[in-house]
Amino acid sequence: MGLFGALRAIGDGALRYALPPRCPGCGAIIPDMHQFCLDCWERLDFLGPPQCAGCGDPFEVDPGPNALCGACHAEPPAIDAMRAAVAYGPIARALALKLKHGRRPGIARTMAAQMRRHLPEEPGWLVMPVPLHRWRIWRRGYNQSALIARALVNDSAHALALDQLIRTKATPMLRGMGPAGRRKTVRGAFAVRDRDALAGRRIVLIDDVYTTGATANACARAIKRAGAARVELICWARVVRGGAEPGDDALTFGPGDNISA
Repeated sequence: MGLFGALRAIGDGALRYALPPRCPGCGAIIPDMHQFCLDCWERLDFLGPPQCAGCGDPFEVDPGPNALCGACHAEPPAIDAMRAAVAYGPIARALALKLKHGRRPGIARTMAAQMRRHLPEEPGWLVMPVPLHRWRIWRRGYNQSALIARALVNDSAHALALDQLIRTKATPMLRGMGPAGRRKTVRGAFAVRDRDALAGRRIVLIDDVYTTGATANACARAIKRAGAARVELICWARVVRGGAEPGDDALTFGPGDNISA
């Protein structure tokens, strides 16, 4: 191992003893970083097939490959496909709160570990986060979607583009708005810096929580106007139709939210 390796192992062991890894959901001590305790793991609703080929909403019965839900048939989204690691629920919400408002940037790696299975298998996609307006970045200190995107691209065959997609106007909170109001609010809020860089490219958008899709579809329209061939979205959690509706920007603290765990 060598002297340096031995000293590093001793230091890691001492740090693990003094500050043991904790479950990102409840704060219980766990064997390793970016894992969950058994109780929180069992409370997470992991999403996968069968699901709508467009918006990713789960199907109760498998209708076959490339099937679309009624909503996507009625109003096809600008995004070509959407996938989420888990359904929005108490544990998923707790992680989103800690990352978004609790100044816990390491949570991005925890989310990315569960989102990675949805990355396209073929190499060469361009991964970019849903952007925040600069004022919100100044207040928060970082863009949580950018942290997730960076963690996802590590050890992958895809490229990262952190600043190709920008938010050109500050939009108000979408909480309490209906789908039409949300679409109107984010219309024209996004732009591409370098259209030539996206022409013919396949794009993976990254976000933390998906609700109605208004923000994600506005991003996809801007990217496709720049000439991208395909735009897919991968997020940590999505609101399943008929489930709890947090609103795109309504992840606020409540009395029961333990953001320090």
